[in-house]
Amino acid sequence: MSELLAQLPALQVVVPLLAAPLCVLFGRRLAWLIVFAASLASTAISAALLSQVWDGSVISYAMGGWAPPWGIEYRVDLLNALILLIVSAMSSIVLVYALGSVRREIPVSRQALFYATFALCLTGLLGIAITGDAFNVFVFLEISSLSSYALISMGSHRKALTAAFQYLVMGTIGATFILIGVGLLYMMTGTLNMADLAQRLSGIEGTRPGTAAFGFLTVGIALKLALFPLHLWLPNAYAFAPSVVSAFLAATATKVSIYLLLRFAFSVFGASFSFVQEHLDWLLLGPAVLAMFAGSLSAIFQVDVKRMLAHSSVAQIGYIVLGIALATQAGVAAGLIHIFNHALIKAALFCALGCVFYRLGSVRLEHLAGLGRDMPWTMATFVVGGLSLIGVPLTAGFISKWYLIDAALDGGYWWLAVLIVASSLLAVVYVWRVVEVMYFRPVPEGHEKVAEAPLLLLLPTTALTAANLYFGLATTLPVSAAQGAAQLLVATP
Repeated sequence: MSELLAQLPALQVVVPLLAAPLCVLFGRRLAWLIVFAASLASTAISAALLSQVWDGSVISYAMGGWAPPWGIEYRVDLLNALILLIVSAMSSIVLVYALGSVRREIPVSRQALFYATFALCLTGLLGIAITGDAFNVFVFLEISSLSSYALISMGSHRKALTAAFQYLVMGTIGATFILIGVGLLYMMTGTLNMADLAQRLSGIEGTRPGTAAFGFLTVGIALKLALFPLHLWLPNAYAFAPSVVSAFLAATATKVSIYLLLRFAFSVFGASFSFVQEHLDWLLLGPAVLAMFAGSLSAIFQVDVKRMLAHSSVAQIGYIVLGIALATQAGVAAGLIHIFNHALIKAALFCALGCVFYRLGSVRLEHLAGLGRDMPWTMATFVVGGLSLIGVPLTAGFISKWYLIDAALDGGYWWLAVLIVASSLLAVVYVWRVVEVMYFRPVPEGHEKVAEAPLLLLLPTTALTAANLYFGLATTLPVSAAQGAAQLLVATP
């Protein structure tokens, strides 16, 4: 047993990677079971890794027995253990949902390929979070990105292909910037191990290659995490992807990119270089505040509810980056807490819309008239998710906003606290637009009664909604893990 536990970091990536070819080999009848089993195993491994580093310790795993920095290292601390748990747990819940949703939205002939691609996307996201090698970050980033493009293109609307292509172009530019940044770091130091990089970069202050590498990496990662105004790929990608893909990517993909920003800014370059010399705090603060308002204002005027939630995601990314821009332990912890809570919120909301799409074949606002009476459970989950998105007390979203406001006030930025509250009120407007149509708009003449969503879709959606309420009351897991990770990051010289 001890030997198996020692191999957990490698198994975290190997298990879902092996699931991908098995899905194709055994066909659609067993494909879902294979990828679901792999996802459950990844979730168990993530939980085990998190328990091992809960006390602040670090796990170093040398691939192939080659000691770092000569060989590739998988390195697990409290920060990426939390991200691994979010990605794998969201994958497992969403895959339960997929069992019903995929039958409705993906042709039978492509379902095995869909699950294989999903497994590859999961592999890439987990690999980004766990690897301690800068070039491996790029490799896993490409695995997750290429599979994401394919998943988005499988949407039933023809615009899914355009959305996937737009994401491919923007994603390729971001990946190229990241690769150039990694190349510059290797040129300066002769190493790709991130822990070793951190030591060798301690004297780069004032060097042009160091500043250039930092700039390329920051812009490339900002493209991947869809930070305003580099977010143009995101609304269409989320809006036209299959429902299960929208839920999974909204809950995980941008969160992993934010993890990369934290890892490079704090662990590799160091807080003093990133925030004192290069003024990353002010470089991030403006786009973050603009994202909070621009994303919410754009959401208000959308007539497609999936696009509404996609634009809302731009605003929520702004909240997370705002916490990072404060460059304090409280601010970084608040951003990490919102990473956890927003994953629950957006997964619940996109799953609720997937239930609507399953019955109506549309999520346009005018088609939702009176749906609160026909699909009461589905609409109730949307309302609870919407309340959590706004930040109403007793929901997970409230915890995020509370810690963000507290961090802003703690840093002396009272005006930021005002902006957080003001932008949160904008969420009331677009959430209320949906609620008003669902519950208070009369049903059109000739409207046929719509059945409630199938249990296979409703159960995971309800579980995610319940999690929004649970973590609005029991905050120990996300808050303790986020505060511990923030303490380790900010303590980095």
